[in-house]
Amino acid sequence: GCQTCHSVDGSSLIGPSFKGLFGSEEQLTDGSTITVDENYLRESILDPGAKIVAGYQNVMSPYAGRLSDEEITNIIEYLKTIE
Repeated sequence: GCQTCHSVDGSSLIGPSFKGLFGSEEQLTDGSTITVDENYLRESILDPGAKIVAGYQNVMSPYAGRLSDEEITNIIEYLKTIE
């Protein structure tokens, strides 16, 4: 699952930590900045290579067709609670 590559305590793993992620400003590999909101999280789950956070590689597998809309919404709601 997600915990293989993402932490909830701020520690750095293969992917960005989920701690304090929702609502944060993240710099992307293309030099742009994005505010982490529901749309960004949904896109990152379905097409993780679309917007990659600076300092990380494009290694996450897409979950399009593997998770239902309800499952994705539940993940996003959970991520919003990790402060």
